[in-house]
Amino acid sequence: MSVVVGYVPTPEGEAALRAGVRAAGDLSAELVVVNVESTRKQRPAEESGTLPALNRILEESRVSHLLVHPVGDFDASEEILKAVEEHSARLVVLGLRHRTPVGKLFLGSTAQRVLLEAACPVLAVKAGQA
Repeated sequence: MSVVVGYVPTPEGEAALRAGVRAAGDLSAELVVVNVESTRKQRPAEESGTLPALNRILEESRVSHLLVHPVGDFDASEEILKAVEEHSARLVVLGLRHRTPVGKLFLGSTAQRVLLEAACPVLAVKAGQA
């Protein structure tokens, strides 16, 4: 049983991580963090400094955790959904960013797919929440 967090190094991703840590503690579940930082748009996580900071946060959380870092060309929603299935997730936590009025008609493609296809509840948090 686990809580899966879709993580990117943004304020929304940090909010999702904090909410996921809290949920994993409350549920006495393992925290599975899927680091979906895109290597196509950003430097690889190893170069950007994301992994050391993320590892520090996870160690300080004192919850049982696993960090999943997809490599190569990947689809973020697919990786999150795969983790949900492989780790028997009870909850998925995603960060959502503020949208313009027109943008509110559409969720981000990752969030939308996870919301529609996850076999467990999905918690969506905004930066500053959690």
